[in-house]
Amino acid sequence: MIGRAGLAADPSVVVPDDARIGAHVVLEAGVVLGARVTVQHHAVVGKQPALAPGSRTRDAAALARPTVLGDGCVVGCGAVLVAGASLGAGAIAGDHTFLREGAALGDGAVVGHGGAIGPGVPIGARTRIQNSVMLGPGSLVEEDVFVGPGVIVTNDPTMGRREDGRTLTGAVLRRGCRIGAAVVLMPGVEVGEEAVVAAGSLVTRDVPAGMLVMGAPARVVRAARGEAGPV
Repeated sequence: MIGRAGLAADPSVVVPDDARIGAHVVLEAGVVLGARVTVQHHAVVGKQPALAPGSRTRDAAALARPTVLGDGCVVGCGAVLVAGASLGAGAIAGDHTFLREGAALGDGAVVGHGGAIGPGVPIGARTRIQNSVMLGPGSLVEEDVFVGPGVIVTNDPTMGRREDGRTLTGAVLRRGCRIGAAVVLMPGVEVGEEAVVAAGSLVTRDVPAGMLVMGAPARVVRAARGEAGPV
């Protein structure tokens, strides 16, 4: 067991004996810890969101749900999980990640350092999301996806001037697709199964399953290859 020095846990939270809890961790009401979880130093789990006046991203139903950490999952140093977020068995939320309400990492999924996952965004099992990735609300990520460092998924074509009631629409990343470093995905695009988006691309339209796209705007180049290495 890691120290637990300065642990601030709501009285309703049950901390299993086999949990590894770092120093100065905060566990708010509604947090549910599975077996063998690790919550590293200065992490905050189950907090209420801090929103700007007039923000329309708050999901009251998700905030009312438990914040669940599945068996064997890891919450890194300084990570923040808003109430209603969840991690599946063996999932990892890396150092300084930020998961909004309703965001859910599937079993074995990983979000790297500084990742920001928007409200209600599901991340499929075994997906690997590298450092400094931002997934906007309204996105969907299926199983076995790879997302390179610095990827940005946008969701508001009006850039903040949308009408009341207009739904935010992020990107859909289908099973097994791969997104290279520093890619920007525009609102509403879908990347098909096993497709590949080359590093630095700007994706403005759907990517067909199994194809490689690159450029700004991204265009289909050829069928994607399964081998590792340069595209």
